[in-house]
Amino acid sequence: MIEAALRAYLIKDEASNYYLSSVSDTDGEITEKRLSELDNLTSLTKVSMGKAPSLFLRYEDKDTRRGTIKVFSGDPDTTSVPRPISINSHISVEEVIEMALHKFRIDNSLKQMKQTRYYLRKNEQPTMELARMYVGSLPINLSEFKYKQIIQKMLDEDSMFASIDMVYAQYGSACVSFSDHEAAVKAYKILKDTTYEDKLLTVLFIPEIHLDKLPEDHCPLLVFVNTRSGGCQGIDVQDALRKMLNPHQVFDLDQGGPLPGLHVFSQLKEYKALICGGDGTVGWVLSCLDDIGQESVCSSPPIAVLPLGTGNDLSRVLKWGGGYQQGDDLYQMLQTVMEAEEVKLDRWTVVFEPEGKHTEIDNKSNSSNSSSGDDMPNLFVMNNYFGIGIDADLCLGFHNAREEKPEKFNNRVYNKIVYLRQGMQKLGRKTNCRELNKEILIDVDNKRLKLPTLEGILILNISSWGSGADPWGSSDTQDEFQRASHDDGMLEIIGLTGVMHLGQIQGSLRNGIRLAQASHIRISMKTDMPVQVDGEPWMQLSGEVVVSRSALQATMLKKRKHRIARRNTEPAISGDSAAQRDQAKLVAVNSEEIAQI
Repeated sequence: MIEAALRAYLIKDEASNYYLSSVSDTDGEITEKRLSELDNLTSLTKVSMGKAPSLFLRYEDKDTRRGTIKVFSGDPDTTSVPRPISINSHISVEEVIEMALHKFRIDNSLKQMKQTRYYLRKNEQPTMELARMYVGSLPINLSEFKYKQIIQKMLDEDSMFASIDMVYAQYGSACVSFSDHEAAVKAYKILKDTTYEDKLLTVLFIPEIHLDKLPEDHCPLLVFVNTRSGGCQGIDVQDALRKMLNPHQVFDLDQGGPLPGLHVFSQLKEYKALICGGDGTVGWVLSCLDDIGQESVCSSPPIAVLPLGTGNDLSRVLKWGGGYQQGDDLYQMLQTVMEAEEVKLDRWTVVFEPEGKHTEIDNKSNSSNSSSGDDMPNLFVMNNYFGIGIDADLCLGFHNAREEKPEKFNNRVYNKIVYLRQGMQKLGRKTNCRELNKEILIDVDNKRLKLPTLEGILILNISSWGSGADPWGSSDTQDEFQRASHDDGMLEIIGLTGVMHLGQIQGSLRNGIRLAQASHIRISMKTDMPVQVDGEPWMQLSGEVVVSRSALQATMLKKRKHRIARRNTEPAISGDSAAQRDQAKLVAVNSEEIAQI
């Protein structure tokens, strides 16, 4: 356990120099006990009196008056050889820096802190700092006055907030400010365990970015991490990024979703975003950005993707790869984000109309699911693809299996095995997708499309599907169709003949059947059918499906081609400060703003 903790905190030292202690809280009395090598850690995870004990990694203080520290020329996880520096109880940080610069033979100008994230500075204009808190999981679509009443009733006089900064009624969320930090702490302790209408509130402190402290050439990075993606990879990525950047600009989507982070960065004129998750996570953040973008100074920030999901098709198209692997260089990833080029991503409105009714589509709608009644159509925003028939049927089978036993679906290999098993079970069996061409009618740009015998239809916005396959294929000069692109305002419509055809596409042995390219599609379904939008499947009742271009085009970041890297030698360290300045531009918030909380 000690060795695992040292690796997690990037400490390269002997495990014998450290020990673990257990800290418990019994009736307000905090006790700490040193653990021996014979203690069983399993027993420490048991909850006693409603609280689980905490484990602390402690340094073995053999001599508190003197010791030795190791100073690295780069990040601690690099292969650089550290320089030992002897210290005592009287030495200062400034003296250690001077000694390190001398040992590495580095010019003093490099004291422009590459790694020092926090520092002290005299405040020439002292102002009262407010503590800000995000409160979510409240009822949706209420007035600001009503939200204020609800939160006030939950608090007492000693924990009352000063004001409500912002209300996001469509999400049932509010951001409140406290002038007294002690009152903020008391309010947090009350609200975090409070339920309203049988829903536990989402409560977290949020930082404030002081715009006047940011240099003009800085473009801070907002990071979202889906800790549920990729097994435990999301948690590891989040911990690593919080060490490299300011931890307050890395947001866990499991804590309130994308809204707290977007609110914190809403007053910045320019920033970039990095989404660590799968295609569904990217769609989630984009939909939230659609809803609150009009209230933000930067309504469409450029977005990069660190792929943690199963398919990661959008990430593949943008050249970020098919999946993050344990041990990948995240520092290099941050540098690549800084250098990435901006591209546009078309987005599409998909409306499901009840049978016998016709609804005009508002392409400016920004809701990912705006169903508001039985007589209203379901509306979705599509980023990647839309499927009807056999593809959606397999996707639905996988979804049901994951809902039944979610603990098993914690890595990509197992997920793909389940997909394969679903496909094998469909082989040779009669499904409700047989002769799909007789059950649907498709109009493209107001022209009826003639369909061959099919079991499925794919409508693609990007040139990747099913974990990297390309059903459309490369463009043929003699073909009547144009080259597929994610920013050309056109969708590609592809036919699928069955499960075997899907397998051939996955193995790059065949392409799909090219049917059409269009900017407006209407599909009439005579029977209930499985459908999926961006990998989210369900059984859709018979009726009309209308796909049209949305006005909400997203700005994405596409990875540039690799350049030949310069050798990492010591002379290069002293002369290359541009990369250090670029990394500094990513950091947006000083930690002192929330230190008291």
